[in-house]
Formats: sequence, C-alpha cells, structure tokens
Amino acid sequence: MEIEMKYGIGDKEIAKSIWEDEYLLSIEEKDSRERVYMKAAYFDTEDGTLSMNDFAFRVRMEGTRIVASLKWNGACVDGLHTREEINVPVTDEACFILPNPEIFKESDIGREMIALVAGKPLHSLLETRFLRSRMRVDTGKSICEVAIDEGEIVTDFGNLPICELEIELFSGDQEDVLRMGEALAEKYQLTPENKSKYARGLMLLEDRSVEELN
Repeated sequence: MEIEMKYGIGDKEIAKSIWEDEYLLSIEEKDSRERVYMKAAYFDTEDGTLSMNDFAFRVRMEGTRIVASLKWNGACVDGLHTREEINVPVTDEACFILPNPEIFKESDIGREMIALVAGKPLHSLLETRFLRSRMRVDTGKSICEVAIDEGEIVTDFGNLPICELEIELFSGDQEDVLRMGEALAEKYQLTPENKSKYARGLMLLEDRSVEELN
C-alpha cells in the first residue's frame, strides 16, 4: 500500500523555501538528500481498458534506473492518496517505449491485468518529466520521504506544469504524514492536490478530445 500526501506549490521560490525548511532539516536522515531527473510514460490499450478498470501502468526512468509500476484501487481525501502498487526493476530500455504486461505475471493482480489487456497492444498516453528533490525524514515514530517535483506533464494536446510536494510514508504512522503535511501546508500556503500527475494528464486529454468533437 502506497500512502502519501500531495500538495500543489505556488511557485519555485516557495519550493526552494520548503527544501530549506528548518524543521525538515532538523529531522532529515544524514546524506539522504538528492536530486534525480525522472521521466515516466503511462500506458493503456487503444480502448482504455486499464483506466476503465482502475489500473495505471507506468514505466519510469529514475536517473539511470528503470522501474515498471502497476497501480490500482486508488483513493484520495484532502490530498491524502492511498493505492496498491507493485514495482518491478527493468533492464531493457525498450520497455519505456513498448512495455510487456508479462512484467507483472508473478503476482495475482498482474495476471488479472494481463487477462484484461488480452493481448491488445499498449500505447503511451502521456509522459511526465520532472526533477525530484527528495530527502528521508525521521519523526521519531515514522520514516517518510519528502519530495519536491518540478517539471511538466506532456501530452499530444499540450502540457501542464508540475510543482508539487509529496510526503510518502515508508514506515510508521499515517498520522505523522498528515501532521507534517498540515504544518507545511499552513506555513507555505500549499493546496491539497487530489489528482495524481497521471489523472491530471488524462483530464487534459479528455478535455481536448471533447473540444475537438465540438
């Protein structure tokens, strides 16, 4: 289960202030700060089989590492996102262009997804490209990753900016994530973000498709 808070950040100056926040500095794990360029592609069949069944199929390059992810059962309340997730390391760069659903065949949910796809080819719907500035923090009860993402969501119908804060629970108490998020949101006037990057990209595609039909 993936549990994380998401907040929209007003601008890059606020993002910089969060990165330098005294409280975060006081609880960060030594040598955990890093900046990583990430590029992700999201895939579905031509008829949208995966999205209609609440699946997201993502392949992401994280620096030099490639990871395929399958996400399902997503839910969100006031910026708190929960979802089931499987991550599989990939060595073949071709997966970023032509992923094989068989990547996930070792899991029950993976086999369910493979059956839904039923051999239909997967197509890239959209990409995200962003720089992630991240650190691990230890509240004394919980270990979390605090990440600031700056970049864009890229589609055939236009792009959307990314400037957001994510606080992901690695171990411990979900309430710690909520408390940390609420404190940072109040201090930096952050807005809870109830849509994932993928969901925002899909909304842009849907809106432009409707415009074309009209």
